[in-house]
Amino acid sequence: MSFSYGDVPILHDISLTVSEKEIVSLIGGNGTGKTTTLMAISGLCPIRSGRIEFLGKDIQGLSFHRIVSMGLSQVPEGRQLFPQMTVYENLELGAYALHKSTQEKKKEISRILGYFPLLATRINQMAGTLSGGEQQVLAISRALMSQPKLLMLDEPSLGLAPLIVKEIFRIVEELNVSGVTVLLVEQNIRLSLTVSNRGYVLVNGRVVLEGDSKILLNDEKVIKKAYMGM
Repeated sequence: MSFSYGDVPILHDISLTVSEKEIVSLIGGNGTGKTTTLMAISGLCPIRSGRIEFLGKDIQGLSFHRIVSMGLSQVPEGRQLFPQMTVYENLELGAYALHKSTQEKKKEISRILGYFPLLATRINQMAGTLSGGEQQVLAISRALMSQPKLLMLDEPSLGLAPLIVKEIFRIVEELNVSGVTVLLVEQNIRLSLTVSNRGYVLVNGRVVLEGDSKILLNDEKVIKKAYMGM
């Protein structure tokens, strides 16, 4: 797929595949098109050319809400929570696209809080008063409310302390073991490749390297290309 902002090309014939139950990393420096790629897949950035398929169906041109209802959910960079709403209310909004009943939402919230007991203790707290790590967990939990088959995470470690980052990635691995497929955008290249099965390296809106994460992790050319475009 290709994408442009006005006359400025951003993505150039991007081609990537995420298979069921994989964790796939999309890595690269700032401004390489990682976030734009996720937004294009989510239906938030209409592509100029190409095709986007999800579960064998062409989803190009579908609305964001329709794509979410099909089982594809994105945790955006910066979390984008509703700070003046409670944890519970933020979680409720995560199920909006599925048109669930109040009782169904309650049941789903209880299930998800089983993964995150600390979040359960903050259930009536305003989202804006949570710590950075707690907000990231809430953002992931909100995305899980739509029962995604594919969860896309955009820079989940951004601005977090190392110990919190370790916990967030533990959560990502646990979700994957439970059956959730993950497409991960992350500037922490080594950590990202450590938890993923495969990786793609983006430079200037193009995929320049791809392959098994263990192989990419041990190739110094990957680090140079991802950080410096060399």
